[in-house]
Amino acid sequence: QVQLVESGGGLVQAGESLRLSCTASGSVFSDYAVAWFRQAPGKERERISAISNRGSSTYYEDSVKSRFTISRDNAKNTVYLQMNSLKSEDTAVYYCAAQYQDRESDYVGPLYFYWGQGTQVTVSS
Repeated sequence: QVQLVESGGGLVQAGESLRLSCTASGSVFSDYAVAWFRQAPGKERERISAISNRGSSTYYEDSVKSRFTISRDNAKNTVYLQMNSLKSEDTAVYYCAAQYQDRESDYVGPLYFYWGQGTQVTVSS
């Protein structure tokens, strides 16, 4: 099993940047595809980005494409989400999630079994 801890959230002004980190423990991190989800008050949780277990494939939801960048450092057991040009509508709790892959895979799909506790991102306009 893998345990996930998010960090890097906070309060910023519109137009500024934040970098979120998702650090894993308890398993071989390179066996897991990882995604970032977010949930704003009163809205459903949405998948905004994902990266395959070896980093060969990525996914971005349309509203964050060109502003957010996902990356991973398997040696540090960490996935990053660089968020630039933040908007007030990016305000949400951000979660990372992981899905085991039994081989090198391009999986960046919507289903993830392991979840972190979330980190709050607030963007003031």
